[in-house]
Amino acid sequence: MWDEIFFYIAVGFVGQAIDGALGMAYGVTVSSVLLSTGVPPAITSACVHAAEVVTTGASGLAHWWHDNCDRRLMARLVIPGMIGGALGAYVLSNIPGETIRPWISVYLMVIGLIILWKARKPPPTEYVTPKRVGPLGFFGGLLDAMGGGGWGPLVTSTLLGYGAAPRKVIGSVNATEFFVTLTISVTFLFTIGLSLFPIIAGLVVGGVIAAPFAAMAVRYLPARLLMVAVACVVIALSLRTIYLALMP
Repeated sequence: MWDEIFFYIAVGFVGQAIDGALGMAYGVTVSSVLLSTGVPPAITSACVHAAEVVTTGASGLAHWWHDNCDRRLMARLVIPGMIGGALGAYVLSNIPGETIRPWISVYLMVIGLIILWKARKPPPTEYVTPKRVGPLGFFGGLLDAMGGGGWGPLVTSTLLGYGAAPRKVIGSVNATEFFVTLTISVTFLFTIGLSLFPIIAGLVVGGVIAAPFAAMAVRYLPARLLMVAVACVVIALSLRTIYLALMP
């Protein structure tokens, strides 16, 4: 058991270090690793979101404290995101893991390509209040639950594409993610349970340890370099899972 816990601590550490530096990709990174080691999709998503309840709560409070949140944007994202998250968790818990794992890996690979694409140019500096974000919140929650990650890459990247400045977008999306993650975790609790202690405990401990180092990375490492790195890791792990699924 301890070998497993140490492995998941390492996975949680890497995932939180990336997420803390970029404001996204914790779920995508951790889910890619777990899926590549053979963990079923429903269990992967359940464990990732149970751990994220702690990490997103701390992150959301920090962003709120530093005035990085747009309350109007959060209010328009949170309800659709929670509905989409609950629906995605329910659907995933009733689908055989072997059937959906390759498709989830395809989705994660696409998210990795989106991150890579976004790394091409610097983000805007002026804040523009985004419009029509309800559907974005719904699909962000839906895909986040079914893919074990994707709320940050999908919602943050899309809002930045609308022309919104990173500070308010990252703060608002991170704070809203706590409520979406909590909803997804509660849904999994009533469908498949959350008794996988080694995975959840390891991810939580690793994430807590990584938090100060992630803040340091934001200060010293170029954001583009980090985005390219996480995109390459996610794409490579997803391709491996797809390849293994297609082999006779």
